[in-house]
Amino acid sequence: MTDVDPLALDRQVCFALAATSRAVIGLYRPVLEPLGLTHPQYLVMLALWERSPRTVRDLATTLYLEPATLSPLLKRLEEAGLVTRGRNANDERALDVSLTDEGRALRARAQAVPGHVVERLGVSVSELEGIRDSLTALLGRVAQV
Repeated sequence: MTDVDPLALDRQVCFALAATSRAVIGLYRPVLEPLGLTHPQYLVMLALWERSPRTVRDLATTLYLEPATLSPLLKRLEEAGLVTRGRNANDERALDVSLTDEGRALRARAQAVPGHVVERLGVSVSELEGIRDSLTALLGRVAQV
């Protein structure tokens, strides 16, 4: 029987998650480039395609980002003409982010992104859904800690 080193790199969940995340996000780059989006901007757009307008705070919570990290992303999306930012009518301390017509129209082109990524990964949709569900459950547990 061999001893297992608990500090071996290949035994670390954090390493597997970080390395896989970087690799998968790397697959998105060439798919998102024709849309003029980076991966973080794509995530913002996904959230806004689900519901717009949204407050910056809501977007930050949904995307697990700090508002200070989100602000430069929103600024670039606004400069690209995809979103607008403005004070919330009910709470002037809150900033609303809304899709522009151009931002809404981009959704049609983005419909192809998931299929291209699945194809590049070479993994079945059902296997990817299982991985996603496991990661989502893990994220929920971590959020409770």
